[in-house]
Amino acid sequence: VQLQASGGGLVQAGGSLRLSCAASGPIASIGDMAWYRQGPGNQRELVAGITSDGTTNYADSVKGRFTISRDNAKKTMYLQMNSLKPEDTAVYYCNAPVTRLITFQTSNYWGQGTQVTVSS
Repeated sequence: VQLQASGGGLVQAGGSLRLSCAASGPIASIGDMAWYRQGPGNQRELVAGITSDGTTNYADSVKGRFTISRDNAKKTMYLQMNSLKPEDTAVYYCNAPVTRLITFQTSNYWGQGTQVTVSS
């Protein structure tokens, strides 16, 4: 089982990016999913989360600008980021508890991170 994050890049302030996090492997189910970020010299912080039934929550710093969503059939989570600011510059990580097929063991997984850089 692995989570693969993608979609990062370099964008000017005010621009948009869409991140994706695809889960793969022998998966029975995926629980609540979330995006975190870690900027230079900062601790990793929660950006947005989404439950298995679609309830969302956001950090105050991104409310109204970012939208989290998921496609359970595709085992993929998204983060639409609009009106980006230089302070959004960070490595973005996806996270989710995943239950494996056969064993039905649940473990917490992290994606490898994708760099988002917003220039002023």
